[in-house]
Amino acid sequence: MTNESTFVELFRGAAPYIRDHYGKTFVLQIGGDVIASDNFPHLIHDLALLNSLGIKLVIVFGVRPQIDALLKERSITPEYFEALRVTDEASISSVIQAVGEVKIQIEALLSMGLPNSSMAQSDIKVTSGNYVTGRPYGVVNGVDFKLTGRVRSVEKDTISKRLDTGEIVLITPLGYSSTGEIFNLSSIDVASQVAIHLNADKLIMLSLAEELEGENEEITRQLTCEQAKEKLGTAYSNNIDDTHVTALALGIKACEAGVKRVHFIDKNIEGGVLQELFTRDGIGTLLSSAPFDMARQATVSDVGGIYELLLPLQEQGILIKRSREKIEADINDYKVLVRDDTVIACAALHNYPDEKLMEIASMAVHSDYQNQSIGDMLFNYLELLASENGAKTLLVLTTQTAHWFVEKGFTETDIESLPVEKKKIYDYQRNSKALIKSLTNNEN
Repeated sequence: MTNESTFVELFRGAAPYIRDHYGKTFVLQIGGDVIASDNFPHLIHDLALLNSLGIKLVIVFGVRPQIDALLKERSITPEYFEALRVTDEASISSVIQAVGEVKIQIEALLSMGLPNSSMAQSDIKVTSGNYVTGRPYGVVNGVDFKLTGRVRSVEKDTISKRLDTGEIVLITPLGYSSTGEIFNLSSIDVASQVAIHLNADKLIMLSLAEELEGENEEITRQLTCEQAKEKLGTAYSNNIDDTHVTALALGIKACEAGVKRVHFIDKNIEGGVLQELFTRDGIGTLLSSAPFDMARQATVSDVGGIYELLLPLQEQGILIKRSREKIEADINDYKVLVRDDTVIACAALHNYPDEKLMEIASMAVHSDYQNQSIGDMLFNYLELLASENGAKTLLVLTTQTAHWFVEKGFTETDIESLPVEKKKIYDYQRNSKALIKSLTNNEN
């Protein structure tokens, strides 16, 4: 594929997300280690690009390594208890200085009109303020955390007004009290609380990836809240430290409180935020209340997607040819598996009520999703629907995928045992194998 055609395909793929993200509210959490990395200027330019695309963007940053560096310069030993900093009077000035320096650094980067950047001559407005009220973390397990705090409240109306004017809202990890105290807050806690109060469309956290790796050290791409809780196990807690466990735990809370999607992105991936937001499969881990891939009844608007899935298999002779008109006429029989409004798998479920039998037909999975258990997910959905509709037997006719269905519990049967209606239209030239599976064993 040439560079030109690659660009065209990428732009076409990103276009639906550019449209869908316009006017949405995203909260992004950036740890101090990200800020200290060489890729940070590129990340800031990417965030400016999001703002130019009409995304309402809130940036929450952390400064843990920057604080530790200042404390070292002042010969002050950092004090931690179970990964949470104890902030005393001697260290709070280092916290304030680190926050101020990083805040100015981010504002400067967002204000730059670099000739070679994607945001040259852009007019980016940044606002910041005392949007977060803090309270003491208190004494836990006998340890007084002093000026370390947690979020008490968020000025959501003020933040929303700033976002509505097109400004990027920059929020520091500092909380202020009505008595004038300043509290050192966790950026993860602040970001999750801001996302909850704003009812944000997305909460995005940049972190390392090891906490979200599967058994084969591959990144887990999708998690429901229930799956994430199982993954955390006893680590699911009320902590507000800067660990990856806490990020996942607070991401769950944000998701359950109404934030539509939470994204975890490896901070080391160049352009990771753009890849996560503007590609169908993303580059990180998506946390949501409901499964990302949704199986459902097909509608007329799905006809085009179903036809495109079936066409390559029809051209190879694997499936019988079906026109768009035929698919539309039978649309009530079709079921689809959808990812971000794109049909990535489909099948028809034909009903023979007199025989208490249902047939799976026209089953196809998008080539980009082969070997990802998408077919298994769709089959499980079809099997459940068949049982719910009173079917006692599932039938499939196939020329090349018999083995896959045998693995699902199907056994070969004689063509003469097919329903009368099916035998009338059976194509003996194709010589498809007939396989059946009893559903009576699924009954409780």
